[in-house]
This record gives sequence, C-alpha cells and structure tokens, in this order.
Amino acid sequence: MIIAAPEKLSISTKEKALVLWFEEVGIADVPLVGGKNASLGEMIQQLTPKGVNVPTGFATTAYAYRYFVEKAGLEAKLRQLFSDLDVEDLANLRHRGKQARALILNTPFPKELEDAIALAYLKLCDRYGSNAEFCDRLGVEYQEECKRYSSNLDVAVRSSATAEDLPDASFAGQQETYLNVRGVKSVLESCHKCFASIFTDRAISYRTIKGFDHFDVALSVGVQKMVRSDLATSGVMFSIDTESGFKNAALITAAYGLGENVVQGAVNPDEYFVFKPTLQQGKRPILEKRLGSKETKMVYDVGSGKLTKNVPVPVPDRNKYCISDDEILLLGKWACIIENHYSGVRNTPTPMDIEWAKDGKSGEMFVVQARPETVQSQKSGNIIRNYKLKGSSKSTSKLLSVGRAVGEAIGQGKARVILDVRNIDEFQAGEVLVTNKTDPDWEPIMKKSSAIVTNQGGRTCHAAIIAREMGIPAIVGCGSATADIQTGQEITVSCSEGEEGRVYEGLLPFEVEEIKIDNLPRTKTKILMNVGNPEEAFSLASIPCDGVGLARLEFIIANHIKAHPLALMRFEELEDEEVKKEIAKLTALYEHKPDFFVDKLAQGMGAIAAAFYPNPAIVRMSDFKSNEYANLLGGKQFEPKEENPMIGWRGASRYYDPKYTEAFGLECKAMKRVRDEMGLTNVIPMIPFCRTPDEGRKVLEVMEKHGLKRGENDLQVYVMCEVPSNVILADEFSKIFDGFSIGSNDLTQLTLGLDRDSALVAHIFDERNEAVKEMVRMVIDKAKKNGRKIGICGQAPSDYPEFARFLVESGIDSISLNPDSVMKTLLDVAKLEGVG
Repeated sequence: MIIAAPEKLSISTKEKALVLWFEEVGIADVPLVGGKNASLGEMIQQLTPKGVNVPTGFATTAYAYRYFVEKAGLEAKLRQLFSDLDVEDLANLRHRGKQARALILNTPFPKELEDAIALAYLKLCDRYGSNAEFCDRLGVEYQEECKRYSSNLDVAVRSSATAEDLPDASFAGQQETYLNVRGVKSVLESCHKCFASIFTDRAISYRTIKGFDHFDVALSVGVQKMVRSDLATSGVMFSIDTESGFKNAALITAAYGLGENVVQGAVNPDEYFVFKPTLQQGKRPILEKRLGSKETKMVYDVGSGKLTKNVPVPVPDRNKYCISDDEILLLGKWACIIENHYSGVRNTPTPMDIEWAKDGKSGEMFVVQARPETVQSQKSGNIIRNYKLKGSSKSTSKLLSVGRAVGEAIGQGKARVILDVRNIDEFQAGEVLVTNKTDPDWEPIMKKSSAIVTNQGGRTCHAAIIAREMGIPAIVGCGSATADIQTGQEITVSCSEGEEGRVYEGLLPFEVEEIKIDNLPRTKTKILMNVGNPEEAFSLASIPCDGVGLARLEFIIANHIKAHPLALMRFEELEDEEVKKEIAKLTALYEHKPDFFVDKLAQGMGAIAAAFYPNPAIVRMSDFKSNEYANLLGGKQFEPKEENPMIGWRGASRYYDPKYTEAFGLECKAMKRVRDEMGLTNVIPMIPFCRTPDEGRKVLEVMEKHGLKRGENDLQVYVMCEVPSNVILADEFSKIFDGFSIGSNDLTQLTLGLDRDSALVAHIFDERNEAVKEMVRMVIDKAKKNGRKIGICGQAPSDYPEFARFLVESGIDSISLNPDSVMKTLLDVAKLEGVG
C-alpha cells in the first residue's frame, strides 16, 4: 500500500511541528527544516511535475532541535563550554567539540520527539511497501505500529542546518550523514548522532570563521528513501563550470556505488560537460567526456554491524564510462530545470550544486540533494585575474606530479605531507598541504595552506569545493603525490595551464595580471580571439570579445588525438608494432578506431564554439604540413618526404586528394556533429591554403558529400587569404566562399618570397612591409565590393599595434588576436574609431 502525501499544514502548525514531510515544505522553510530539506521539499512539489525524480521522506524541524535543547537545559551548559573556545588552537577546538558532542549524545530525546520520528519512519516504510522482517526487533511500544507499517526500509539520514546552503556560505558536509539505515532504533540513533554533529570540530570552526553564532543555527534531520546506487552509479553535478565560472556549461561527475565516495574525494570519477543552451533546444551537446579511474565503490554492508563498505571495482568497469550518453543528457536537462527554477525563486541567476544517483534495481535516475553553488556565483565579474609562470622556468624545473586543476591560480611554499588527520597539528601556515584526500575534519588547516594537493578526488570532491571557496589553488586526483613530494620540499602548484594541474619542484617566478572589464566601449570593427586549446576556452570566454576568429584544429589533433587519421582508419595495415600498441591503448574505448578521432575532434571544436556561443567561432580545418603529420602516431607510414613542406601538400590540396580525402572526411563528420547534433551553428569552417578557385570548388564538393552543404542550416564556409592568388583572384574566390580571413604569416612569406623558418632571411620578414600592406588593402577592397566578410587572424595585429590601426583604417570587418592582446587592441581600436 502506498499512502498519499500528507495534507498541507498551516504556517502556525508547521512552526510547532516536530516532524514535517518533504511534501509539506518548500524553499521558504529554510528556518524550519534547513536548506537541504527545504530544497528537497521544493523540488518534490515544484519539479517532480517537470520530470525530475526526487525520493521522498521527512524532516525533524528546527523547533524539534530547540525543544530538545531547551527541555534538557543544554544551552547554558554549551555556552559555558564555549566561553574560552579558540578555533585557531586545534587542541582547544578538539577538546571543546568532544565535550559538546558527548553532552548531546548523553541526553535522551524527549519521548514526544522520539515517538514523532518513529511514527514518521514507519509511515515512510508503508509508503514504499517495505516488508516486516524488522518487526520482532522493535520495542513493545512500536509493535502495534509495526504491524501496520513494516519497518525495514533503507533510508539516508542527513543533517540540514538552518543556515546551510545559503548562496554565500556552504555548510555542506559540516554535519554527518548516515546511509543504509534500517529500523526504528537505528533511525533514532542516527538522528541523535546528527543532532550531536552540529558540534563537530569542523562545524564549530566553520561557523566561527563565517561569523555565525552557534546558537542561532539549529539542526534539522532529513530521513530520505535510499536510492540503490550501490548497485549502479552516482555523482555530483554543477550547473556552472566550477573552475572558470562559465555559466553555460554543466559539469557532471559519476562513479560506481553510493555517492559519498565522490563527495569525499575517495574516488577519481568520470567527468562530463554538457552545453546548456542547445541542450534545452533538444540537441545533444556533450562537450567533453573524461574517464576517471573509479577504483573503489561504496556498497551496502549486508549482515554486518556497519552500514556500508568500500569494495574494489572490477578492472573492465574502471576502463569504461559508467553512465550512458542518454543519462548524461538527462542529468544535464535536470540541472537546467533545477537552476532555472531556483533562479526564478531567488530572482537572480542561481547556479546549483546537485547530487544525483541511479537506482540499480529500477534503472531510474534521481536527484537526492540540490543547493546553490557558493563560489563562482559570488565572484565579481568586473576584474579578470590571469596567473602565468614567467619565462622558461617551468621547462627547466622538474615536474613532480599532475592531476585535475582546481581554480586558475598559482600557489607555492614548503610541502607538508600528512596522511592522517590526527597529525594536522604538524601543519604550519603557508605550507602546501599534500595528502591522500580531505574531508571536513581537515578544514582547520586547509584555510592556512598556500595550496592543496591530493592523491584522490575529482573536481567536485570536498578538497576541490573548499579550495575554491577559500580561493586556494588545488590539484586533486594526482594518484601518488604523497610519494612523489617530500615534506619540506619547496614546490610550486600551478593551476594556470588548463585542466591539468602541475606541481613543479622549486619556487618558480610567476605574475598576476589584473584586467578591468567594466564599461568597455563597443567598436565597429569586431574584435575576435585566436583560440587553440579547448581546455582554456571557458576561461578565455570571460575576456570581452566578439567571438573566435581562429580555432586551430592542429592543437586538438596533436594533443588530444595524437594519432594520424589514416593510422586509425587503416589500423590493421600498420607496420610499426609499437605504434600499433600505443594507438590501441589510446582508442581502448572504441571498437571502430576512426570514431575516436571524430569524438575527440568534435568535443574540442564544441568546447571552443560553446564558450563563445552565439558569437561566431571560425574553425580552420587541419593545416599540418606533411612533416608535422608524419610526427603523429602512425604518420610516417602515410606521409611523403617533401623538400619544402611549407609550400607543399597542405591545406585544401590534401582534402580532395584520393590519398587523403577519406581522412578529411573524419573532420567533416566531426564538424557536422558539432553543428547538427550539438546545435552549435555558430561554427564556421574555414579552408586553409586554397591556391585556386577550382581547389575551393573541389573541397566544397567533398564537404557536401559528408553532409556539409554551404547554405544549409545556415552553413557558411570561409577561406584563408594567405596565398597571393587569393588576393589577385579575390573576386572569383568570393563566388565560392562566404568570407576571408587573412593569414598574415603565410601571406607575408609568399609576398616577399622568403622562408619564415630560415634564420638567414628572418630579418626581412615583416608584415608591415608596404608590399604586404598593399596586398591586404587590395583584398579588403575586393571582399567589400563582393559583399563578403573579411578579417585577419594572423600574428601581426597581436605583435604590432600600428598594424592593427592600419587594418581599421583600411576598413577590415574584424581583427582576431591572441588572448593577451585583446583588451589592449580593443581600447586602441575604440580610440581610433572615436568611441568609448
């Protein structure tokens, strides 16, 4: 029998209730049941009709906690206990916390509170149709109720502080959680322990630091039906990128078993990014999939006194993603629904931190917690800080460890390796904490550290969340950092080089650049950005610009794919066995190896396009020279040896050549996926080194065979202007392509007839040469006459401000610059145009 949800209570009745069902509370009831429980009630009432699954349950109220404290006369005793509290003195903190918890635990619940919790649990059992195998173990006073409400339902018992989950203070994890709790007696014991956990060392320390009065905060306990993720998967997701603050992506982490391992950082989970705007349009925009090691999982401990245990994950399961693409997209949609709802309730954008679980029995997905994200959402958007290691220091320093970067800053100091929380009093302020993983018990020293490095954990684990909140750089999931780094060793922790965080030996020099981005002028000339590394795209998107003028596929291919496309397509024909082994390892998740190329290329392109959406992202199709292609895994078998690859078999001439066109087809498939499946129609493909109009037509024919027809789905195709013939025949090229982008490096080389790689003639290479400038003027005039867009994506405007001014005076539509030149050039152009 499933009984109906309780009738709504009046406000006055709710305020005096000892227990409330989740269906009876909403987000306005944080003072009654805390942030966690109020949020569960809000979602059950408002979001279940929108398809978000949330397991139900009940909560003890703040009134119940205060009633317990008042009836037992505990407040005066606790105030006396905390009269000489010093959270900076760890011994004092530990002693006071232990005494406070003992005081709570040794004080029995009032009979009326005990009865209210027991009856609510029994009714919850009945709502889920639980059987009666626990009945005989209950006290006489509950036997009658047990006959009506069988009582072996597995529940999660979680604390929810009434000051918890506010947008500017994350109390998450400050109190205790108990999983797989069964039976009235165990539920009562767990609730009692939750009450006591309001005075854990970490909670006392956190409240003191944040300025909360210990007696202004009450504790509610949520009792919620467990999701059997011990038989499946679970994780955490954020409706914002946790590192860059990019608001249009949702980060989803996933691992096997119960979710506590992901939250605590005891496992390195899989990570997935989805793009929210086109996801909500019905597209499938999975921007990234990163495999985690997932070595252990938390499961029910059946037949033991313990509630849960950790067991190893079988190796085959570790080496595959633990949720499907459909499940990733479903979770992403739920993140959007939850964020949109809370943003409406708060009347301000409210990114969310959400825990989810999959039930291994039913196969259903559930949301089990949701709270406002507390770091990126609180940052001021007026100043951008860029951290950068100086000069060649990193290339000459020993790399000690790598992992997942948390934040984008750099920290340094002497390392302190601590493996047991009982030894945290050894830590000195300003040191770098190096440990296996952290939980809230470590927080008293985390706030004193210059950086944090852990063996375990992903970007949503405890160490990552607290490091972000405190503004401390951290690297998590390093694997063996505690063995690779020694106590007392001077180290530099760099999170400024993309998603991969790196620990270097020594104190490396670095600089911090601050850029003010408020009240910037809008220029007629579009200011675009050159972007190569997809891992930096979300961060770079915070720099004001009008889109991407050049995204180079070479970076993605060289760093993420690493293998020659033909080596993947003709894997069985490879002659080098070592190369074959390396490619097999790279593509282990793929039965059809070319799919690896398409997936990685699409995800890289997609990340760049998503970061700047809906502004244009001009993506240059691959432009490796034959010697560069040969350096890819398996490449030597498929590439010719050319005397001068710079003007050899490159760009357009490869795309339609029978010896390479099938490989170019993989690029087309990736491009089509980004535009059609991901919905990122702001991507504009650009053809490099197209020597003749006839070559251009041949390339468009090949693209059309792969579903990329110019004009369909708003597809535009641009061409690089980097060969003198592109200028001379610009009228003809305008009939074939929708726009031009001047590649000043190659155009200068070929106009002046020199090899820019030759040191002997390097002094002649100068984009400011009058012959080069005349070529630029000519092609701008011709493009304008034919109604075609024209921009520049070469190095010259970044290096020479006077060249940028020349371009504006010549009427160019857009200038694409390296990221560090965007702001300066924007202001120069605004001054030249007389705006701002």
